[in-house]
Amino acid sequence: MRPALPRSAQTGFGAIAAIAVLVVLAGLAAALVRLGVGQQITASQSLLAARAGLAARAGIEWGLHEALKGSWTSCADGARQTLDLSADTGTWVSVSCSRSTYHEGETSPGVPRVLTVWRIQATACNSSAGCPDASRAVGLNHVERQREVTLAR
Repeated sequence: MRPALPRSAQTGFGAIAAIAVLVVLAGLAAALVRLGVGQQITASQSLLAARAGLAARAGIEWGLHEALKGSWTSCADGARQTLDLSADTGTWVSVSCSRSTYHEGETSPGVPRVLTVWRIQATACNSSAGCPDASRAVGLNHVERQREVTLAR
């Protein structure tokens, strides 16, 4: 027969196993929290980008309206206007316009056809300092979208 081991030599294995299980569960919990935070940041950035894209589109439409109705008289000088849409979308839109006139062919003998080309550019961002804002461009929550349209008439 073998002699029995002293009782004190056999204790403590359950405590080590419990600590190991707790460490693994804590690691899983930390990974889940990081994953959740990453998903929230991604969803927030996506929403901000969509708002900025739509604000840039609204700036293009406003610029076309102003240029075509003739109220933007300084469009030939590369004028720039800033639209404050922060109450609705949290974005600011900088709209610039340039206009060029060309003579293209003749509408009738001796009468040149005049072609006017407008180039309208809108830059939208969620900065209160106006767009583009290089100082906030490195921030996590900064978004900026730009659209451009050329109209010949």
